[in-house]
Amino acid sequence: MSTKDFISMADLSQKEIWDVLLMAKNLKKKPFSRKLHGRSIGLIFQKPSTRTSVSFAVGITQLGGHPLILNADILQIKRGESPRDTGRVLSRYLDAIVIRANRHEDVIEMAGFADIPLISGLTDKEHPCQVLADLLTIMEHRKMKHPRELAGFRVAYLGDGNNMAHSWMLAAGSLGMHLRLACPKGFFPLVGYQEKSNALAKKSKGKIEILTDPMAAAKGAQALYTDVWASMGQESEIQSRKQIFAPFQLNSHVLSAAAPKALVMHCLPAHRGEEITEELLEGPQSVVFDQAENRLHVQKAVLAALLK
Repeated sequence: MSTKDFISMADLSQKEIWDVLLMAKNLKKKPFSRKLHGRSIGLIFQKPSTRTSVSFAVGITQLGGHPLILNADILQIKRGESPRDTGRVLSRYLDAIVIRANRHEDVIEMAGFADIPLISGLTDKEHPCQVLADLLTIMEHRKMKHPRELAGFRVAYLGDGNNMAHSWMLAAGSLGMHLRLACPKGFFPLVGYQEKSNALAKKSKGKIEILTDPMAAAKGAQALYTDVWASMGQESEIQSRKQIFAPFQLNSHVLSAAAPKALVMHCLPAHRGEEITEELLEGPQSVVFDQAENRLHVQKAVLAALLK
């Protein structure tokens, strides 16, 4: 990779995304190696985690490395130590840092002062590892041999213009995909991400649209994607968001507008009966647990590429 860190989907070029996905395919076939032999990777969590913590820890172990899981409550960050000082200190002990952080800006600051690779396990603005897993899942279920075949693939994203939406926009822009987002007014993705993803899409011949009509977004889509209506840190808004986002639920009515055999996708954890119905989550077109599994494989590829 040309980058030291993986904090945003925009950190990777189109070819680098291709390379990571191809490496992930190979690592899925042959999961055990010594690519990280003798390496220690710190995993910092400021937010709750199931898939990120377990998949990174298991993946590092399968590559022969040592995962060190660090709850942020036991670090001096909890008492006000700056991200830059934390990054400097950890660079003296570790070979890489994975962090699930409250603030995207803190991750950027830590990476700027750390001498070792830093990987985002989620921030309030992006979730790049999840999108890589989503892309690998689409490739598998559509029997694509190479990631270049993702160009032109049609995805509809329903719900909040949050961190998942941002990372999906950048990925779609880089890979030439056609992405429609259906979000309520006032909950659109940040303007900066709209501008960046549209610039990428212009080069790749992709297309990104932001709509307010979920049926229009779903029309002809080959994959339907959703996320929770209230992200971590927005718990106080749950009740108001339920009312606002109710028309954006991923259900059989929305699925009827999509292409035949469209994939049903969710990054998990899911609130059944809210952003997605039980029928679709457990239905024959659901690939949500394949997405979860593929976190393991793409993250191993990212680690192997960054640490060489």
